[in-house]
Amino acid sequence: MPLPLADALPLPEHKATGSGAQDLVGYRIDLSDPAGGAVVRLTVEAKHLNRNGTLQGGIHAMLLDAAAGFAASRHLAGQGDIVPVVTLSLNAQYLAPAALGEVIARGQVTGAGYKIVHAEAEIRSADGTVLSRGSGVFKRAG
Repeated sequence: MPLPLADALPLPEHKATGSGAQDLVGYRIDLSDPAGGAVVRLTVEAKHLNRNGTLQGGIHAMLLDAAAGFAASRHLAGQGDIVPVVTLSLNAQYLAPAALGEVIARGQVTGAGYKIVHAEAEIRSADGTVLSRGSGVFKRAG
C-alpha cells in the first residue's frame, strides 16, 4: 500500500527496470533519492536533435514521462520492490531549446491513492536552465 505523502518514510534506493526505448535513446535512471524522486539523465547527441538542431520534442516527453513515472513507481513501492505503472495522461510544456550536452529530468509525486498517482517532472540543462515541464497521471499496472 502506498505511503501517504505527508507521512512518507525515507525510501530505499530502488532498482530501475530497463526498456528497449531506454536502450535506444540512451538515458540513465537514478532512483536513489530517499525522498522518493526520480532522476533521468541524457547526454544529448546529434542523433537526438530535430531539424532545427535542438532536442526533439518527443524525447523531451519521453524523459518527462520516465522521471514522473519512476517517481510514481517508487511511491507505490514504498519500502518494497519497484511497482510498474502505465501512463494514463502526460502534459508537456516546452520552455527553452536544448542542444548538445547533458539534460537532467527530475520527477516527484504530487498526489496519490492506491492505484492512481499524480506526478510532475522538469528538465533542466547542465547550467540550470529550465527546458520543459510536465505532469502526468499514472496507474498501478496489473
